[in-house]
Amino acid sequence: MDSAAIDRFEASRDRLASLAYRLLGSAADAEDAVQDAFLRWQAADRERIEVPEAWLTKVVTHLCLDRLRSAQARHERAVGDWLPEPLLEGDPMLGPAETFEQRESVSLAVLTLMERLSPVERAAYVLREAFSYPHAEIAGILDITESASQQHVHRARRRVAAERRGGDEVDPASARRIVEEFLAAAMSGRTERLVAMLTADATAVSDGAGLARRLLRYTTRERIASYVRAGFKPTPAKRRLAGGSPALHIALVNGSPAVVAVIDDRVVGAVVFEVGDGKVASLRGIAAAGRLVRLNEAWRLHEPDAPVISAW
Repeated sequence: MDSAAIDRFEASRDRLASLAYRLLGSAADAEDAVQDAFLRWQAADRERIEVPEAWLTKVVTHLCLDRLRSAQARHERAVGDWLPEPLLEGDPMLGPAETFEQRESVSLAVLTLMERLSPVERAAYVLREAFSYPHAEIAGILDITESASQQHVHRARRRVAAERRGGDEVDPASARRIVEEFLAAAMSGRTERLVAMLTADATAVSDGAGLARRLLRYTTRERIASYVRAGFKPTPAKRRLAGGSPALHIALVNGSPAVVAVIDDRVVGAVVFEVGDGKVASLRGIAAAGRLVRLNEAWRLHEPDAPVISAW
């Protein structure tokens, strides 16, 4: 392949990776899909491709749809083993972030809600909301009619909006203050304060540091408060499991405030918050090493703020 063809692909790589990540919720799977697209680009009769960006978008979208429809993916998602892979603010895979819709489409909350959509609905929603494709182009990418594209996007928007917690966009500084207060309450062990800071329909999900067979879910404010209080209480056993005494930082992960636990520049866990109406609407605790690979890579290149707790 000549250098011009390689350069043409590389110019689209970040956009393609961002599309694939939104469709799959996994940075590793997104990278695999983009690499597969590169191999197809390499083997294609490129002189017959009129608009390379459109061709590559269609190829990546269909590679992702194949993955979403695979038996393994359906099984993992059905049994509750799946969580979106978190990405640190500034990661190019997060992609366009000029509009509220673009930022929301890559939040862990919406990535999780999109699991309830069919693969085609998810693709139509992402292409429209995150990349502003007109319905005529979405129809061409997905090999459906323009009317079908409109219907898929409408259904997807309705389902996401119906189950979305947190509501409108929250000012990052305000969200950070709420998380700092929540962390202080958690460290103090004041369960009643934690309950008061949760919305009435708050939820929490944890991967149990990868030790649990399935995701752990909590659906009442009292249970969430107990889980948080226990989770943030330092013990010798937890420090042994983490490999030391981590510093706790507050950072933006997928556009949301998060408490990130770090030991010697290595992320060992993250709790990502969704905030709405001045309270915490949801938490996602992620500590399985396999889900933190890309976040770790980004953290090592990141200049973090001073930790809110220097040694947990």
